Amino acid sequence: MRDERICVGAIGGSYGVRGELRIKSFCSIPEDIESYSPLATEDGSRLFHLALVRSIKNGFVARIVEVSTKEEADALKGTQLFATRDQLPSLPDDEYYHTDLIGLEVVDTGGTLLGRIKTVLDHGAGDLLEVQRPGSSETVLLPFTMDAVPTVDLAAGRIVADPPIGLF
Repeated sequence: MRDERICVGAIGGSYGVRGELRIKSFCSIPEDIESYSPLATEDGSRLFHLALVRSIKNGFVARIVEVSTKEEADALKGTQLFATRDQLPSLPDDEYYHTDLIGLEVVDTGGTLLGRIKTVLDHGAGDLLEVQRPGSSETVLLPFTMDAVPTVDLAAGRIVADPPIGLF
């Protein structure tokens, strides 16, 4: 639990001419992004009080109190929205925030270093850990399942993997 702020969404740009915005939620229950308001920029320099208006394809239309024109909304395109960790629900023992996994060492069951987690990818069928090999730019996609990753030790900063044969 290293980062105080966790990215919960992003602004996709303006929607219409009245300062409404397109919002993409990264929350497991997408509508929950509204309950974490006020949301901040990555550096915390700006706060946004977000209210969802309606659902649209791949996200929501939202109003932000601090934005009243199309030009202001357009200027925020690509801005990531962060909530503080204490605004978010605590997770069950077998669930993790992606930000807590990125950077962890990956070792096999024998203790051999396989690499570090570069990103966590979610393509709908299940999460994949992109593991960057030590001393290389090469990456390997490791399924984030109980079989392939039996142990996640956030306190020690590592996961123990039992990857499918031939993956590494």
